[in-house]
Amino acid sequence: MRNLERELRKRERAEKTKPLGVVAATLAILVVIVGGIWFLTTIGGEDEEVEAESTTPVTDPADEGVEPLSLVRAEALPDTVTCDYVEDGAAAKEVAAPDGAEVPATGEVTVTLATSAGEIPMVLDRSLSPCAVHAIEHLARSGYFDDTVCHRLTTGGLNVLQCGDPTGSGTGGPGFRFADEYPVDGSEAGAGQTVVYPEGSIAMANSGPDTNGSQFFLNYADGTLPPNYSVIGRMDDTGLATVRAVGDKGVADGGGDGAPAEEVRIREATVS
Repeated sequence: MRNLERELRKRERAEKTKPLGVVAATLAILVVIVGGIWFLTTIGGEDEEVEAESTTPVTDPADEGVEPLSLVRAEALPDTVTCDYVEDGAAAKEVAAPDGAEVPATGEVTVTLATSAGEIPMVLDRSLSPCAVHAIEHLARSGYFDDTVCHRLTTGGLNVLQCGDPTGSGTGGPGFRFADEYPVDGSEAGAGQTVVYPEGSIAMANSGPDTNGSQFFLNYADGTLPPNYSVIGRMDDTGLATVRAVGDKGVADGGGDGAPAEEVRIREATVS
């Protein structure tokens, strides 16, 4: 009888504590599930952040999928075009804006920079960017580039010598601006893609869409860029050798972007 009473009391206690065990077990399962979700979410988030941070733009011209920019328009322009040279602040050196009526869009003109580093003949192609070529020719004839320095040299994925600012700071311009041309106005290069500006090519520097002025850059080796800079021509072999030698000496502070280690001063620009 006593054994039966003890067994009955034992079963009664078990029944009373059963809900607590269920609750505890349920809580334990929830902890495991929530903890697992937190773990997976946290690790996944960190991986995505690291992956995003490690993604960099293409800077090597040899990278797959980066095509060289053609130096010929897919569709030729008419024989003449009209160029709009818009007033844009104070000129770094006094000069008038060129006449934009009936600007030739065929043929070539050579602008030779006589510099402290050697001669740089630039063969400018009107069929590519006639308004830019017309502006550079006009500025050269006006003496705008005389006694100015080429203020910037870059090395690595972009290999250029930049000139055309009489202040030598990279912020000076001729007091007018004009629209982008080839390849921006053509279908040769799609938005957002990257192209190779080939060794020897010359293009206009800018600070955004349609802000061309007097500054231009000389590619002494292939360089990767968005197709946002109007191509105006190429250097001949003499000019390329001169600028390549400047590039070989590097940047003044030993970095990859800054003033050339050896000053490059344009003593005179002549047109032929």
